[in-house]
Amino acid sequence: MKTRPRTIFGIFVRHPVAGLVKTRLAAELGGDRAADIYSAFIADITDRYREIAAERTLCFCPDAPESRRHFESIARGDYRLWPQPEADLGTRMQRFFEDHIRGPGDRAVLIGSDSPTLPRDLVDQAFTSLVEADCVLGPATDGGIYLLGMQSRAWPVFSRVEWSTSRVLDQTVQFIKGCGARLALLPPWYDVDTPDDLRMLAGHLRALAAAGLRDNSSATRGALRLDTENGDGTL
Repeated sequence: MKTRPRTIFGIFVRHPVAGLVKTRLAAELGGDRAADIYSAFIADITDRYREIAAERTLCFCPDAPESRRHFESIARGDYRLWPQPEADLGTRMQRFFEDHIRGPGDRAVLIGSDSPTLPRDLVDQAFTSLVEADCVLGPATDGGIYLLGMQSRAWPVFSRVEWSTSRVLDQTVQFIKGCGARLALLPPWYDVDTPDDLRMLAGHLRALAAAGLRDNSSATRGALRLDTENGDGTL
């Protein structure tokens, strides 16, 4: 009997423990504040995609009982949990696609948790692109990627990428081309890793509010204190 192709959506998340997440933010804001902000990112991202038509998966780390309990409370049955292996980022991403793409027609899209305003439309567009393309990339404005998707197989494109550099996007594109895979590209979006990124995020959220546009980022707004009486917020 022929099985129906699967559609899988994954989010890479890390247990928001002070001192272990968002270290570049923590250097300016302190570990507790950085962890609170990152926790808000996770809340907004997981809420935005709870009803996406796919097998939804929270890919959490570290693989520890307290982390699993934390993300079980966030998943609330809307997401499966998948523990990330203890390895470098490229190996963890490769394993995600190897574990979730099981046959022809399967489509898997993976995002991180550093883009709290990432629109649902871009993820929908990624899945649509994978009807024709083998891989789809979402280029981040810092030279990295905010999304990667594959269909029908786990293409081996991660092993030589210099992670956490501005060369990630360029290298990933070259490795995808080297595999002979057909590539689709999404519009750029931004990650939030540094204090300057955070200030840009706050400005973006204020601009969305001023324009009367809904952004579905209430937890992040609260963490950045953008809902205060003067609306200026405090970073």
